[in-house]
Amino acid sequence: MFLSILKMVLPVLIMFLLGWLCARKRIFDPQGLTGIKNLVGQVLLVAVLFNAFFTAEYSGRLALTLAVVFLSSALGLGVGFLLRRLVKPRRRFLPFLVTNFEGGMMGYALFGLLYPGQTHVFAMVDIGQTLAAFTVFLTVLQAVSAGRADPKSLAKIAFSNPVLIGVLLGILLGVTGVGKWVQSIPAGQIVAETMAFVSAPVSGLILIIVGYELRFRKELLGPVLKTVGLRLLVMAALLGLDYLVIFSIIPFDKQLFIALMLAWSLPAPFIIPLYADLGQDSEYISTSLSAQTVASILLFIGVAAYSLA
Repeated sequence: MFLSILKMVLPVLIMFLLGWLCARKRIFDPQGLTGIKNLVGQVLLVAVLFNAFFTAEYSGRLALTLAVVFLSSALGLGVGFLLRRLVKPRRRFLPFLVTNFEGGMMGYALFGLLYPGQTHVFAMVDIGQTLAAFTVFLTVLQAVSAGRADPKSLAKIAFSNPVLIGVLLGILLGVTGVGKWVQSIPAGQIVAETMAFVSAPVSGLILIIVGYELRFRKELLGPVLKTVGLRLLVMAALLGLDYLVIFSIIPFDKQLFIALMLAWSLPAPFIIPLYADLGQDSEYISTSLSAQTVASILLFIGVAAYSLA
């Protein structure tokens, strides 16, 4: 079993460390990183997510999972506001660091290592948080950041995001049966192989990006560690709640449970610095996301071990 776990975990660690070395050795500069991010976020990841929802099996199970994860994400945000007093003076953005998860930039990459070609299972979990991220999460984030939230500008941000467009288009074609029809015709194999080829570099590139952006400051160690601890507690509670609700209605599905375990072990969404004026909290946010990312990589070892049990 050790070798099987190592087979899944070692590529993650190597690519993660490669990204860190690229930053330290200046193999490419932040402008180059921006180009890689744009390639992944606006092209490759869009293709991965579109394909996941395009080929998904739409059923009551998916609707149940979507609703439960969406509500869990919103509940986690509310709990975060109750916990703000525990992380003074860095309390303003704490709620956004203890809920939701970075499915796009990490979840699909890691789940693909556990179950190659089965990312549609993780998509069942991610769709709920993606919808929550671009509605409830983003609205409250910008309200806290700017003191108000303009519905028109929020809608413009959400529906101009290539990832959300890819998700919604994939869902539309999947629900209407176009996805199944394409898979059933001879050309479907060509489409599947093309999408697999386009998706192949995504995992490695995402982990390089995450490693490149790893940042730590000693002065922020106290509040950051407290933030990570609070997130782990909230995520464990939400995972337990999701487990009880989902598997009390449908039969236990280990692969779906692993997708939930992986999802709630991931760091908070990386969109926080993109859509909020963080001011003096910017370093606290980036350091917290870095620490959560390291914790996620460590937790992935446990998830990988359970997947093989």
